[in-house]
Amino acid sequence: MARPRSEDKRNALLAAATQVFADDGINAPTARIAKAAGVAEGTLFTYFSNKDELLNQLYLDLKSELRGAMLSSYPRAADVKQRARHVWLSYIDWGIANPHKRKVVAQLAVSDRITAGSKAVSAGAFSEFNAMVEESMAKGVLRNHPPAFVGAILVAVAETTMDFMGKEPAAAEQYRTAGFEAFWRAVATS
Repeated sequence: MARPRSEDKRNALLAAATQVFADDGINAPTARIAKAAGVAEGTLFTYFSNKDELLNQLYLDLKSELRGAMLSSYPRAADVKQRARHVWLSYIDWGIANPHKRKVVAQLAVSDRITAGSKAVSAGAFSEFNAMVEESMAKGVLRNHPPAFVGAILVAVAETTMDFMGKEPAAAEQYRTAGFEAFWRAVATS
């Protein structure tokens, strides 16, 4: 009879995968992940049938964590710029606090091993942000771009901002503010 799966062991495998992929890239062997998690490689395959399943589950878990950070205490009644600033600041704070996770999310986002289904689930998790973008475009507050394009602009400017904040911590707040203003000017009508 098979042992029941442990949520703690699954989480340890995902945490180990995050560390290994951040250090060595997503092509790192599963044996290294299992070793970092303190389990046998066969145990990894008890939780994930293959490496692609591990990659997709890690992608979904990290995106879910990011979504939670970005939309926790989301000011639904605030104006568009305040809501966008909240999302921006939350994303920046998450990225700065979780540099390994940020690095792995970036790798997985461009990997052809992430399925269309996983990408769709991830995109759906940000539906509230997308709805705000569409509503704001309809009201003429934001330029008429697809929400995915607005999200891509946010990510690109945020990544640049976090890179500079990391290189020059003394100027971090200046970069955080300048980055948001650059993003806002790129998407807002005025």
